[in-house]
Amino acid sequence: MRSFISIFFLFLLFSCASGPINIPPEITVDKLIQLGQEASDKNRYDQALQYYQAVLDRFPTQIDSVCGAEYEIAFIHYKQKRYDIAQKELNVLLARYDEPDEELLPGEYKLLAHIVLEKIVADKE
Repeated sequence: MRSFISIFFLFLLFSCASGPINIPPEITVDKLIQLGQEASDKNRYDQALQYYQAVLDRFPTQIDSVCGAEYEIAFIHYKQKRYDIAQKELNVLLARYDEPDEELLPGEYKLLAHIVLEKIVADKE
């Protein structure tokens, strides 16, 4: 009986493991961001990454949302202690702010990216 219970709990554990999620094509950018945040808040980082990647893939011209999704992806990698990946992603985001249209970009992600980069340096020491 104990082995059955053990097998049952292992099955539950692996059935809850995150894989590709089905994102309806009609979903809005705001809903994708909301779902990404909800998944991230529940430490379902694989799901959150998929939602944020969908923002990048489906709404590449909505620059505010793109900057937000890029930041959130990098921040998830930071939380996962994948510092090298997060650092590269944050630097790519910050490179957007070196372009002539910087004033059109949301300033909060530039500030947040610098803060997380400082934390990465401190965490690596």
